[in-house]
Amino acid sequence: MARYTGPSYKKARRVGFSILENGKDIARRPYGPGQHGAARKGKPSNYGVQLKEKQKVRFMYGLNEKQFRKTFDEAGKMKGIHGENFLRLLESRLDNLVYRLGLASTRRGARQLVNHGHITVDGKKVDIPSFRVKPGSTIAVKDSSKDMKVIKEALEKVTNRVEFVTFDENKLSGTYVRLPERRELNADIDESLIVEFYNR
Repeated sequence: MARYTGPSYKKARRVGFSILENGKDIARRPYGPGQHGAARKGKPSNYGVQLKEKQKVRFMYGLNEKQFRKTFDEAGKMKGIHGENFLRLLESRLDNLVYRLGLASTRRGARQLVNHGHITVDGKKVDIPSFRVKPGSTIAVKDSSKDMKVIKEALEKVTNRVEFVTFDENKLSGTYVRLPERRELNADIDESLIVEFYNR
């Protein structure tokens, strides 16, 4: 299936969750899209609850179903809690870390920066958004791209960053210090429901 390129607020309203993590995409209309979005009632089934949770996370990180399932299966082979390992792998994606550093205001914008070759990892250009960044790696804006308006505007909007990255505003580079702790990630996600969905 091709990647969805429509408005992100429609997906956010569908799952009742801010996939931009700022609340703006569901603030005006906090109900489902469509003519009968506000009138939908009824308690969802267990399957419906699990599917909704899976879609929330998939939409948030901007993955298609195949990529999402592949990452989930990979997390299952790691030591520790399956759901938490899954979120850590998603957070280790290059496009997500570009977003976490504040070089883009959305993950979609971060993916575009990576795709267009504006980002380096440990000094080497990487244009694959799903590239798995290892803790300790340095992510930077390519020298020829440092004056880009979109990057400057994104950095001006940053109020705070997550604790598992550091950033040097002068060099426009940051370090993925360590894997994130569960408490540092979105508390509105119940990853155990995703594990149940795929293991049913």
